[in-house]
Amino acid sequence: MSYVPASDRYTKMSYRRCGHSGVKLPAISLGLWHNFGSITPFVIQQSILRTAFDCGITHFDLANNYGPPYGEAERNFGMHMERDWKPHRDELFISTKAGYDMWEGPYGNFGSRKYLISSIDQSLKRMHVDYVDVFYHHRPDPETPIEETMGALDQIVRSGKALYVGISNYDAEQTREAVRVLKELGTPCLIHQPSYSLLNRRIENNGVLATLRAENVGCICFAPLANGLLTGKYLHGIPADSRAARDPRYLKADNITQEQLQKIARLNEIAIRRGQSLTQMALSWVLRDPVVTSALIGASKPEQILENVKAIENLTFTEEELHEIDAILA
Repeated sequence: MSYVPASDRYTKMSYRRCGHSGVKLPAISLGLWHNFGSITPFVIQQSILRTAFDCGITHFDLANNYGPPYGEAERNFGMHMERDWKPHRDELFISTKAGYDMWEGPYGNFGSRKYLISSIDQSLKRMHVDYVDVFYHHRPDPETPIEETMGALDQIVRSGKALYVGISNYDAEQTREAVRVLKELGTPCLIHQPSYSLLNRRIENNGVLATLRAENVGCICFAPLANGLLTGKYLHGIPADSRAARDPRYLKADNITQEQLQKIARLNEIAIRRGQSLTQMALSWVLRDPVVTSALIGASKPEQILENVKAIENLTFTEEELHEIDAILA
């Protein structure tokens, strides 16, 4: 296989400091959530990964239960590692997670030390790697003491199975507590992965974004395109090849309301005035705040990668644009 020369590849992407750390992540990262299980042909997956890398996307994000079926995205990624990525391992930032249900019985869910350490061992085997760059606890566990969960993350780093740790889907109070415990253990929390988009501004209002800023923790946003709603593809109906039509696990056709579509159409008008597609503006908007290290995208075809990375060409919004966007979404 051939790659774009590194001198060209890395000039196509901007890299942002992740909290108070030595890590820089690409402004656009690639998530392997939707399209790296059994439903996507291997050659398409390969083309998506290669295109992303050629565009300067160095961060590939997984989780133990990504598929379908559970574990399939990591298994497929392991094959991609063997075929393409072993020589480039030191240029990649690979993450995975555990916290949701993964296997039957009392030890395959939530946040016990037993589950997290078993899970990272399984993930490394599936992905054919010796370590991941960051390992996340995927969601808070209401029953396991946070000291146990964070202690497991600390142990995973000290064992060499991960270089850094992070959390996902934690609220502000849970985030502060996790950051405190990890700091006391000597393994700082590198990054938080919450949902954030023009249509989901919860972390602005519930204190998560302010907490990350205060604690100098990085932020990588998942679903910045609201599971495809902010691509503009649904403005004139539901395309046959869209996620809502062919894979409604995360976006059901019944949930695409006329009120939403009217707001999206008005947002699209602003994007056109900015010289961007709606997709590009939506990504630029979540990246407008320096506390956001990266926007995590999914892709079902390489062309989507090429469009999405153009978002970094215009990350600046005027006050008038921001006020207009706020008025539309109020």
